[in-house]
Amino acid sequence: MINMETENVLDDSLNNSQIGGMTILYDKCGSGNNKKENSQFSTEKETCLKYFERWSENHQIEFVQHLLSRMCHYQHGHINTYLKPMLQRDFISLLPKKGLDHVAENILSYLDADSLCSAELVCKEWYRVISEGMLWKKLIERKVRTDSLWRGLAERRTWINYLFKPKPGKAHPNHKFYRSLFPKIIQDIESIENNWRMGRHNLQRINCRSENSKGVYCLQYDDHKIVSGLRDNTIKIWDRYTLQCVKVLTGHTGSVLCLQYDDKVIISGSSDSTVRVWDVVSGEMVNTLIHHCEAVLHLRFSNGMMVTCSKDRSIAVWDMYSPTEITLRRVLVGHRAAVNVVDFDEKYIVSASGDRTIKVWNTASCEFVRTLNGHKRGIACLQYRDRLVVSGSSDNTIRLWDIECGACLRVLEGHEELVRCIRFDSKRIVSGAYDGKIKVWNLVAALDPRAPASTLCLRTLVEHTGRVFRLQFDEFQIVSSSHDDTILIWDFLNYAPPDASHLLSKFSTFE
Repeated sequence: MINMETENVLDDSLNNSQIGGMTILYDKCGSGNNKKENSQFSTEKETCLKYFERWSENHQIEFVQHLLSRMCHYQHGHINTYLKPMLQRDFISLLPKKGLDHVAENILSYLDADSLCSAELVCKEWYRVISEGMLWKKLIERKVRTDSLWRGLAERRTWINYLFKPKPGKAHPNHKFYRSLFPKIIQDIESIENNWRMGRHNLQRINCRSENSKGVYCLQYDDHKIVSGLRDNTIKIWDRYTLQCVKVLTGHTGSVLCLQYDDKVIISGSSDSTVRVWDVVSGEMVNTLIHHCEAVLHLRFSNGMMVTCSKDRSIAVWDMYSPTEITLRRVLVGHRAAVNVVDFDEKYIVSASGDRTIKVWNTASCEFVRTLNGHKRGIACLQYRDRLVVSGSSDNTIRLWDIECGACLRVLEGHEELVRCIRFDSKRIVSGAYDGKIKVWNLVAALDPRAPASTLCLRTLVEHTGRVFRLQFDEFQIVSSSHDDTILIWDFLNYAPPDASHLLSKFSTFE
């Protein structure tokens, strides 16, 4: 018993020491690392290394594994610190040495702009790979392929000419051109977004000069033309650059209330109860559909299918085989007042009526699915995309709906009269009303229940002197029409301050 106690005391004396009245504890496993190497250790180490060098790689690994298993965690940490830099490999610099430049370029081509900036600063070799691989050019091209804002900007600013394959006999600029172009594009995009937020725009006006009844009920535009349906029974086509009327389509005996066109046809609906089909190039009327017994208030067509709606409270679904072969598939009934607007995709047909309801129908079977209730008065307009429906009503409000569950997600208030037209994209909602105003709303904030109502309306645009009947917009502009017999083009891309005489004029009038 005495011997055991003596052994414990000796053990303690080996592992503890008194310094200035303090007891310092040493780890048994680490005590060997703190001792000075003596000659015996050096001799034994050299002997071990000689044996180690004679062994095969597998035996060496097995031996090191045995050594590691006998070490404590503290020692493992030291070894890990020693191994980390040995295990690191600059693969971007090593790949070109193996003749694999294209692999290094492909890896770095997945980086976003901020990461690509950082990669350029790693070393000269990384910069060379990025430069010779034209990775800034490839990043811009990827943006243009996947983002409509970038695509539209590339076409309007003409730098798309420097992307993708060069024209025969021409070469593209070097890497530095694209490296400097990218931040300029970002600055341009930020300027456009700021113009939207601040309501800064250049305004162009088309005076339609209708002879009898005045008013432009509907429109659609692209980069080359604006097609408008007028209260005077005509469809007028305007050149997008000169803003001159280049064609007038006549045939309807009532106001043209709705229209849509693609690369082949213009299809229009009228208060004369007919739907007419026109050749988009020649302007020749090629078909007349007589089905509704009252005014055709709205229509949509896509992928061989068309849906029309009418003051007669019905919705007609049509199969479009060709411009001259359009047959009635089904008539949908259920609304108790005029059906003012329809929209559809491959899943649902959505209709809105003066009966204050929105109805959802299955596109394939044309069977009724559900009713969305909430508006206090008749509904004049809507747009449907993915799960979202946005509607405008004569109760002066805009409502956002989840089509799958029928829930109203948000009510937007601000217009003083009936909300006549509404469109939305991934960022914003644009609405026009009988109060003559166009309002731009923050869609992302509107879908966030925590966002205060006061922050949702970004800007109110006031230029029309009559009711706003229809509008369409993209990332750069709004095109709107009104009871005041004008079409206005609100250009947020080419805004020029009033004192910038060397830039585009703030306001132009075309007749």
